Order: sequence, then structure tokens, then C-alpha cells
Amino acid sequence: MDIATKAIVLPTTITGSLPRPGWYTENLRGRPFRVAMADRNYREQYLDAVSCLIRDQERAGLDIVTDGDNRFDTDVGGRSWVSYVVQRLQGFSGYETSRGHAAWGGSVPGEIMYEVLEARVLPRVTGQVGPGPLEYAQLWRSAQQMTGKPVKFGSISADCLESIVGNDYYPDRRELVLDLCDVMHAEFARLADAGCRVLQIEEPWVHRFEHHKEDSAMTMEFYVDAFNRSVRGLRRRLELWCHTCWGNPAQQRFYDAARSYAPALEHMNELDVDVLTFECASTGGMDLEAIGRRITRPKIAIGVIDHRALQVERPEAVAALIRKALGCIPAERLCVSTDCGFGREGMSRRHAFYKMVALVRGTNIVRKELGLPEAPIPATESRFALADEA
Repeated sequence: MDIATKAIVLPTTITGSLPRPGWYTENLRGRPFRVAMADRNYREQYLDAVSCLIRDQERAGLDIVTDGDNRFDTDVGGRSWVSYVVQRLQGFSGYETSRGHAAWGGSVPGEIMYEVLEARVLPRVTGQVGPGPLEYAQLWRSAQQMTGKPVKFGSISADCLESIVGNDYYPDRRELVLDLCDVMHAEFARLADAGCRVLQIEEPWVHRFEHHKEDSAMTMEFYVDAFNRSVRGLRRRLELWCHTCWGNPAQQRFYDAARSYAPALEHMNELDVDVLTFECASTGGMDLEAIGRRITRPKIAIGVIDHRALQVERPEAVAALIRKALGCIPAERLCVSTDCGFGREGMSRRHAFYKMVALVRGTNIVRKELGLPEAPIPATESRFALADEA
């Protein structure tokens, strides 16, 4: 359902995560969110951090904001994106002891990706998967009370979870995927019940499957059906986004070179979502023509900011990529975002802030060219600069 993007042409947002403020040192460490919120220090730091990061996004002029993924701990390489869920669901216990997973993609000791993957010591599936205290609704409420703009809440997809964790219980991986889909669907439904207007499901395995053909146990059709099972009925209640990119552990690629979405686009078009995101900044928008031609059902959000680079994009470069997209995608179907999240250890909060400002400045250039209203950007108001005019 078009809720957040209906009345805005070229709406702007970010994927989700933002670098933590330096003083935010507390972590959940496996505790349920509401239990942690009984800890005075955690409660104060968490709420203050969410408030700061939402305000940063408002100062940058974004139309749709996020809570910065502040529930995630300061783990190596963004491990908490996965561990937040698997530490809390029934059916998971112990932790990964094998070093085999650290060599994924050919990584070897002495490489950053090996260290990142070696640190991904996640619980393994040792019983039937069941619900646990994910508390997405409580997390969303904590953020939405701080702003009048819609807060987009993001969650890892069920099928991506299955691709990462070790499995000692299910003889058929498909059964594990489907059980995870049902558990996550129930949590998403509770979020909708709470009044969340924008939900983003992150990294379904559909676009990556073509690059993992050794996985003969699954099919592209199965992954499409599984994803749609996990979000069934939600589009009647909120605006549903699906984020896809090519990986972001410690601001690194999972793959040696930019990968193409082209082989998966027809199947991605079958995902039951309102908005589908694509990593485009780091690839120069190489797939835009194919995306515009084959993605006909949902709206399209393009990444115009590279989450792996510290160099802040020039607004003119952002505008150029948006213009390139408009050659293939109608303005009323185009949204503007980042390639992925900014993470918690790969760049500073200052870098992320000015990248968000560049995103909106570049979008405003194109809005002006199209005769559309420009978004106010408080951060660019010269009258608030610290230096006096000469």
C-alpha cells in the first residue's frame, strides 16, 4: 500500500543503519529489548541515540527516516544484523565452532573478510524454530514517537537467515526456511498492528541465487514463494519495501566485482512488495535499463550513495545518476536511497551525515529541473553556519 511515498515524487530515504554516536557504549548482549530498557544507562543511551540519528536525518532533509538500527550491538562486521534475531528465537542454541564458514568466497587468514566471517559465531539450529522476543513493535514505537515523518523499520529476511546459520536439526532446508518465514511473518504482523507505516525486508536470496548455482537444494521459484509467504497480507496494512544489495560486512563487498541483477529481475518482479531497492551508486547504474524494463510491479528505489566509500558524493553526481534512472523509470515510480546501510564501524557519523545531505541536495537538483517542490535541508542554511560572514 502506498503510504509514505504516495504524495511525494522522488522520495528520499536511507537503507537503515547509521554509525553510533561515540558516547553510545551500551549493548543488548542478547537481552530482550524491554528487559534492557529497565537498565537506566541502556535506556538513556538508546533513546538519546535514536533521537540524535532521527534528527540528523531530518536536518539532512530526508522524507522517510529510520531508527539507525540502534538495537544492533557493536559486533565485528555488523554481525548483529543476523544475531539479533537468532539469539532470540526458539530452536537456536550453542554457536558456530567450525572455521569453514570463515573461508566463504575464498577468504583466507590475513584478509579482512576472513576476520569478519570468523567473528560470525552465531547460534545453530538445534530444534524446531519458534517465536521469541524480537519486539519489533516496541522498537518502532520508541523511534516513531520522536518524529512526524514515517520511520521505516528494517529486518533481515527469513531466507537470508537460513543461508547464514548452521543447521543441525532440519533434514530438509526448505522446511527450515518455511518455518522461519512463518515466525517472521507473525512478527511483521505485530509491527503492522502497532501502526508502523513502512516495513523493509532485507536481502531476500532471490537476487543472489544466480551467483550461488552450487546450491542445488533450492530454486529461484522457491525463494520467491518463501519471501511472499513471509509478507503475505502485509501490503494491505503498510508500505512494504524490499532492500537488495551485494553485501556490506565492515563496508566490504562479498564478491570481487560488481554483480548484475539482470539474471534475477524477472523473479524479483514477482516479490509481493511496494518498493524494491537496488544497489546502483557503486556500479554506476549499470543495470538501470534492465531494471526499468523488467521491474513493472513495485516502485523502484535506486542507491545513489556508496556505503563503502568515505568520499562524500557531490550533489551533481547524485543528480546525474537520478537523471540516468529517469531515462528508464518514470519519476512517479522512482525513489532515492543509499546502496546499503552505513554500518556501525566502517565510517564516522560525520561521513554518513554529509552523504545523506548530498543525497537530498542531488535529488533537489532534479526536482527543480522537473518543476517539483524541493525538500528543505536545514543543514544547508548558511545563516546557521558558525563562521560569521566577512
